[in-house]
Amino acid sequence: MDKAAASILITGASGGIGRACAELFLAEGWTVGLLARRGDKLEEVAAGRANAVVLEADVTDPAAVDAAFDRFRGATGRLDVLFNNAGLFTPAGTIDEVTLDDWRRAVDVNLTGMFLCARAAFARMRQQSPQGGRIINNGSISAHVPREGAVTYTVTKHGITGLTRQLSLDGRPFDIACGQIDIGNARTDLLSGIVHEAVARGETPPPTMAVEDVARSVLHMARLPAEANVQFMTVIATKMPYIGRG
Repeated sequence: MDKAAASILITGASGGIGRACAELFLAEGWTVGLLARRGDKLEEVAAGRANAVVLEADVTDPAAVDAAFDRFRGATGRLDVLFNNAGLFTPAGTIDEVTLDDWRRAVDVNLTGMFLCARAAFARMRQQSPQGGRIINNGSISAHVPREGAVTYTVTKHGITGLTRQLSLDGRPFDIACGQIDIGNARTDLLSGIVHEAVARGETPPPTMAVEDVARSVLHMARLPAEANVQFMTVIATKMPYIGRG
């Protein structure tokens, strides 16, 4: 794919993995749609760059999602890639300790929000000429192996794996590829806080990796030609207890 002509829309672009990806794609010359709820944070990422398109929207709002995708396509002419990234964690606990409000919030953002964004991307990729594009879903290693006390996150991320497989199948007639990246222990602000708390308690902090390594992995997936696809990629901190957890 010609990076100078390529366009990508990134959800959850105001922080963490989404922001790291947005900054890398912008530096690589892509036209980048920055979608998140906080417009002020998106403006920080855009930093006045002409190839950044700020799209303030809530991924759980169908009308706002469609409007944002239309604004981006209007600005760029087409949508080549969606990095379907926006998600959240709810407070840890066993299933009997999880409130229904937290369950519904996780489903709304992690599952319905990603469904709505994939739906919007699929429709526009199907309609544009030349037809096609690529959807990259941010899954999680929790989509395969759960952590303790993470039922809302684990269940919704298993749902994303199903979404990825279904989009891969249904996208074939329209040249729409879909892949998933499953990430473990990238040093986002959230994980950095966990590391600092562990150190303060005198505990060994969890192994981590730079969030920029995740961004480079997403860039690799996005750059592939139309006839190639990374179906599933797992990127984790080398020494984290993923293999052999049980």
